[in-house]
Amino acid sequence: MIVTALGAGMLTASPAIGDGNAPNGHWVDTWTAMPQLTEPHNMPPAPYTAGDLAMADSTLRQTMRVSAGGHRVRLRFSNAFGGAPLPITRVTVAFPNGGRAGVSAIQPGTARPVTFHGRPATAVPVGAQVVSDPLDLPLAPGSVLAVTVYLAEGQASSSITSHPGSRTTSYLAKGNQADAGNLTGATPVDHWYFLSAIEVWSKRSTAALVLLGDSLTDGRGSTTNLNNRWPDQLFDRLGRSGPAIANQAAGGNRVLNDGLGPAALARLDRDVLARSGAEWLIVFEGVNDIGTAQPTQEAQKKVAGELIAAYDQIIVRAQARDLAVYGATLTPFGGHSYDDPQGFREATRQAVNDWIRTSGRFDGVIDFDQAVRDPADPRRLPAAYDVGDGLHLSPAGYKALADAVPARLFRR
Repeated sequence: MIVTALGAGMLTASPAIGDGNAPNGHWVDTWTAMPQLTEPHNMPPAPYTAGDLAMADSTLRQTMRVSAGGHRVRLRFSNAFGGAPLPITRVTVAFPNGGRAGVSAIQPGTARPVTFHGRPATAVPVGAQVVSDPLDLPLAPGSVLAVTVYLAEGQASSSITSHPGSRTTSYLAKGNQADAGNLTGATPVDHWYFLSAIEVWSKRSTAALVLLGDSLTDGRGSTTNLNNRWPDQLFDRLGRSGPAIANQAAGGNRVLNDGLGPAALARLDRDVLARSGAEWLIVFEGVNDIGTAQPTQEAQKKVAGELIAAYDQIIVRAQARDLAVYGATLTPFGGHSYDDPQGFREATRQAVNDWIRTSGRFDGVIDFDQAVRDPADPRRLPAAYDVGDGLHLSPAGYKALADAVPARLFRR
């Protein structure tokens, strides 16, 4: 199919071993965060980091808004970039106070233990991930879940796995407070650590849309704890009739070369092709490749060709796994540091966008460029959409991106 588009419930049961497979259901990613190596300035603050030891005798409480709902839930913890095994002592899930993201307190009586092969503790090997046992949990679409982790030993390394651009406040506290309704002595941090996915057991008609992107999809410029990135606003718009959304973006990420996190080509298998219940992929990435290449005609011609070849590789690999792949045009960056006086980078953006629109290689095209460019100066974002740096969007700009994605792309 070729489509071109322009333009709180309560926990009700104890954990169960096994996945409870049934003919009318399957596991679907309802929330994801791309694992990254934590930079020094994003490490947990003292006293939660001390030399080569992170989060010893510490409780970490994090909130995440899921997309699709389901009847059971399981968690994935990643140690992709850890320099030592990650020993997890205890995990609980609960509903946060008021059903809101970014709060430290949970609703009384909702905390339930999470197990791993029937045991409360697990150790995630270096470079690996661990999936929890399923937990019976009627989870409504758009619910916010609180996940609390206690690490008695901590992780014996200064290299740990996280997703710094959470746009959501998490909390650290000393001691085992995994079951506490209110954390004592909590320290707020605007990052997610260790948790890389939440999956729900949902009906067969539920499938996931994976987003491969950079800071524009990770939500730089959105409002902390309000979940108004463009993927969030797309979910809000499509509602229960839309797909589950697996946001696999990270600020500073590039398609061709490692930046903040592995390059899109390097992480495609882990972050896209291995996602549970994935059926669609939107590729909205490349501006950092253009912006970090030298502003010369030769360098920009080279990066344009390499980006187009990379998109083609992503399409081939994703379609081989029966994913429909949609290309999103790159949005303007006039006035940003990427905007060179000779306009060589802008010419690359135009060349890449022209290929996305006209090559016919994608299963569909979403014209984000057209959706947010200033009609009076198409090289720039209009003031209402510009967070202030010429590149990243305001919540209103992210709404314009969400509104530009046709619902028909997700009809099965």
